Amino acid sequence: MLATKGMRFPIDVILVCIRGYAAYPLSHRQLEEMMQERGVFVDHSSINRWAIRFLPLLEKVTVDKSGANKAAIDEIKVSIEKQIIVRQVKYLNNIVEQDHRAVKRVTKPMLNFKSSQAAKCVLAGIELMHMIRKGQLMVEGCNEMSFADQFYALAGQIRPV
Repeated sequence: MLATKGMRFPIDVILVCIRGYAAYPLSHRQLEEMMQERGVFVDHSSINRWAIRFLPLLEKVTVDKSGANKAAIDEIKVSIEKQIIVRQVKYLNNIVEQDHRAVKRVTKPMLNFKSSQAAKCVLAGIELMHMIRKGQLMVEGCNEMSFADQFYALAGQIRPV
């Protein structure tokens, strides 16, 4: 469950915005306009802050089968005392190069990132959306769920109908 205490907007609105931003080639201003059409008046800078704050909470780490990578991540996990889910894929470089096109397509309208931290957070969310779309999310019962429902399940929410 995402911690949204003190937020001005309900979690449903926040999740719709960050899902739209990470899943589709939309800018913050385009999302702001889309939300206004639906009667929700949210500023584009709020959408940016939500993406930077919440997208990293939904990520996993994927590395190739190299033993050095696994050892380094295990060492980091101990030092930061945070749970990191690690997936190892034998031919990761091929997969990364193939998926690079999809990430470029989504990031092109974004024009620029203001900081390295913002870029890291947003790119992690875009990659997560791409993984969900390709059916790579390994959550119990996700085969029967839509793309959007899988995203909401990751955030610990039930999608409003």
